[in-house]
Amino acid sequence: MNFTLSIWRQSPGVPGKMVEYKVSDISAETSLLETLDMLNEELTLKGEEPVAFDSDCREGICGACSLVVDGRAHGPGKLTTSCQIFMRSFTDGQTIHLEPYRSAALPVVKDLVVDRTAFDRIIQSGGFISAHSGPKPEPNSMPIGYDELEESMDAAACIGCAACVAACPNGSAMLFTAAKIGHLGLLPQGQPERDQRAREMVAKMDEEGFGACTNYAECQDACPKGVSIKFIGRMNKDFAKAMLCAEDDRRGSMDVN
Repeated sequence: MNFTLSIWRQSPGVPGKMVEYKVSDISAETSLLETLDMLNEELTLKGEEPVAFDSDCREGICGACSLVVDGRAHGPGKLTTSCQIFMRSFTDGQTIHLEPYRSAALPVVKDLVVDRTAFDRIIQSGGFISAHSGPKPEPNSMPIGYDELEESMDAAACIGCAACVAACPNGSAMLFTAAKIGHLGLLPQGQPERDQRAREMVAKMDEEGFGACTNYAECQDACPKGVSIKFIGRMNKDFAKAMLCAEDDRRGSMDVN
């Protein structure tokens, strides 16, 4: 199979542009990232700068391989990451457009690589619990309902790839933030910081410059792990409750003084 790869090339501090490359004799069973590897080998032999792109596990687990393929985050198909896209998904002779995620909160580092440390800062602001890391408690000492456990694990499936941000017309990170808040908020171990977690993670998300959610649901459609937008509703509920409790505490403190 033969393809034309139209790839976004951008160096730090320099405006980017789409550049076309021809790749030939590509097996249908070759992955998209392997095709990029092959292209980079050719570019290196020619003394040209290889295309910068992120990848790690290449098994759909880590979410590092974040690309916009033909206008869709992670490419054709659903519940799959960029590294799991094979060339059989395209037509022989097709021009494939590869771009980085587009968001002011996820600036382009180089070519197809974006800076996703904003997600790390959201997690650092409240995505943790205060439970000790010592000996494990007796399993039956803290019973958890099956439904709550399953829903928590559905939220925990989020791999932080930022496809939700790339797909959202507003560049919102609500699905990612809601998944991280919902994962811990559904478990007994996550209750002590539940209100604080909702307040601080939402505040950090806004501070990082992500857009607001207007219920397009493009995030859910693009998510490679199928995280539901129902977690956004749960997060909004937790956030509203947390803000009301904080206001009550403030008024109570003023009354005492």
